[in-house]
Amino acid sequence: FYLTPPQVNSILKANEYSFKVPEFDGKNISSVLGFDSNQLPANAPIEDRRSAATCLQTRGMLLGVFDGHAGCACAQAVSERLFYYIAVSLLPHETLLEIENAVESGRALLPILQWHKHPNDYFSKEASKLYFNSLRTYWQELIDLNSGETTDVREALINAFKRLDNDISLEAQVGDPNSFLNYLVLRVAFSGATACVAHVDGVDLHIANTGDSRAMLGVQEEDGSWSAVNLSYDHNAQNEHEVERVKMEHPKSEEKNLVKQDRLLGLLMPFRAFGDVKFKWSIELQKRVIESGPDQLNDNEYTKFIPPNYFTPPYLTAEPEVIHHKLRPQDKFLVLATDGLWETMHRQDVARIVGEYLTGVHHQQPIAVGGYKVTLGQMHGLLTERRARISSVFEDQNAATHLIRHAVGNNEFGTVDHERLSKMLSLPEELARMYRDDITIIVVQFNSHVI
Repeated sequence: FYLTPPQVNSILKANEYSFKVPEFDGKNISSVLGFDSNQLPANAPIEDRRSAATCLQTRGMLLGVFDGHAGCACAQAVSERLFYYIAVSLLPHETLLEIENAVESGRALLPILQWHKHPNDYFSKEASKLYFNSLRTYWQELIDLNSGETTDVREALINAFKRLDNDISLEAQVGDPNSFLNYLVLRVAFSGATACVAHVDGVDLHIANTGDSRAMLGVQEEDGSWSAVNLSYDHNAQNEHEVERVKMEHPKSEEKNLVKQDRLLGLLMPFRAFGDVKFKWSIELQKRVIESGPDQLNDNEYTKFIPPNYFTPPYLTAEPEVIHHKLRPQDKFLVLATDGLWETMHRQDVARIVGEYLTGVHHQQPIAVGGYKVTLGQMHGLLTERRARISSVFEDQNAATHLIRHAVGNNEFGTVDHERLSKMLSLPEELARMYRDDITIIVVQFNSHVI
């Protein structure tokens, strides 16, 4: 089935989103110029999610990609909730008190986040009250624990990840009298999601990663070439430290069964994730919740089985690994992407393709020849060369779309082959998953002048 270039473009651009940071937001000139994001589904429905928001009560911007497994419920919940937990963890004590007093007296709340969303990015209204109550309990505890010290970003990120995962687990254990919500909280807890989140504030970039999505920095070297700097490590069997960590947390007698066929207990690819209570709860708790849960849950094969060699849970954690990086003028952009991208492309190629795309777009300024006498022939040469460079870039107005085009359509020479792209994008849903995974990408462009 052959797609025309306009058909290919409409598939590739269906979920693209761009945000340009206002030049001056009243507080400080931002180190972020803006970001482009996009998603290409392979699963139906897509199991990846993405989020971006500006923190309104503290400084900084939050961006994240979330890769769901065993359904999209957990990735959906984490994409809606995690940034609130991070924002609340970063708030000073006085602001937390103001917010709590506002809720107490029924006044309007201070907005905490300004979301930057694509119209397709779903938000579950039904669960908002439940989610809000869990978040409120968290900030009440933060108020009670007030140590008077300012919160360290690293600590805030770790606490937020762990607390949200804890709340997901707790909500599923408590259940809900509303049968729809009861089924929702159980689906969220029994499915799972990895998360890779960036917090950018001035020159301080923090990456908090749980699982196997990745963050990569695009650096422009002095000679104009591009290089990639990893800002996260995959939590899977390929990471020796991660395998060691899992072994250290369980008795020696379990050592040979912990990681089988490169999976946790022979089942799970990522070694850290939200949800996935099958790898966290005791067997008694799992049975109790499933027996008292709605019938749909009993019909689900995934919830019924107990992982083999399951003796000393939890085997899985949502605790993120946090990496801090001070931005430098040569750090031009950040790519956050789910493993669907990294399975098809090397980070060095990603850095080059995005770097050339971003600088290519900037080559639109008038050609300045700086007072030299230039013949018409030379000028024509300069313009033709520039046009050739632009025409390939110009079909995409979005860096994430440009990257997806390469990830899906690249041939062995590293150029996009339209026929290959057409074939890959016209695969029926049940086949697409065999050739690729969902791909979700956020490309953040930094403001080098500010940095």
